[in-house]
Amino acid sequence: MAENLDLILKIAVLVFIAGTLFRIGLEIDFGSALRGLGDGIFILNAAFFGFVVGPLLAILVSRVVPLEEPYAIGLLILSLCPCAPNLPSTVVKAKGDASHGLAMLIVGVAGTMIALPVLVPLIVPGLSVEPAAIARPVLLLVMAPLVLGMASRRVAPGLVSAFEPPVRIAVAIAALAFLVLVVIVFGEGFLLSVGKFATLALVLFLSGLTAISYRFGLGLAQDKRSVIALGLGSRNVGAALAPLVATTAIDQRAIVMVALSIPVMIVLGPVSAALFARRSGQISPPEGGAT
Repeated sequence: MAENLDLILKIAVLVFIAGTLFRIGLEIDFGSALRGLGDGIFILNAAFFGFVVGPLLAILVSRVVPLEEPYAIGLLILSLCPCAPNLPSTVVKAKGDASHGLAMLIVGVAGTMIALPVLVPLIVPGLSVEPAAIARPVLLLVMAPLVLGMASRRVAPGLVSAFEPPVRIAVAIAALAFLVLVVIVFGEGFLLSVGKFATLALVLFLSGLTAISYRFGLGLAQDKRSVIALGLGSRNVGAALAPLVATTAIDQRAIVMVALSIPVMIVLGPVSAALFARRSGQISPPEGGAT
């Protein structure tokens, strides 16, 4: 019975990851995304805070907070997977720049595609998985569906309206199945994590990275700094799970840590978006961060 639940959970994860990214690709206006990607200062800030500051902050949090090693591994892997797929809609709620929201999502996915295979074996020495074994599921489940969705929109825009409803339904069913099965399969793990400082570490990491990237984003107006902060304050849980489900040698508590990020983001995401919406319209001076 347990093996069957694990199999169904993995299938739900695969459908959720690939379907979500494909749906996002269908919704991305490539011309709008290109305008955001053409903003060099924005891209540098996004890459620096996302893939330099983020992992360093995760290491710092894992050292300061007395985390057990498997939870620390989950946090470190999460640190390499910025930008939840629903980032564009969150950016709209925060009154951020929509084209830069699309660009941030692309940067997050592309950066994760590069960072996971290269950095996971370095920062998680105990995870004996070849870089190719990590890159393969990330490429097939994260990058390929996003690119396929974007290509479908560009080549056959008339079919987007036909693709979108069944994909949305499939993703919704997979997401519901994923959440239910996570509770069933890892419910005991969630309970065991209480008192293990796992939730505290996630709150410190996500809220800290949101605040740091927003406060110190250089040369960016408020509506662009908020985009980076929202992207880095959320995580692509599907991408983080990809290397974990690729091996049977991983401690289940690492998967629990990744799953725990979902309720934390459900709370922190809307709060951050509301705060940024209230501050919308502010402009940073060219030489510095927020005031």
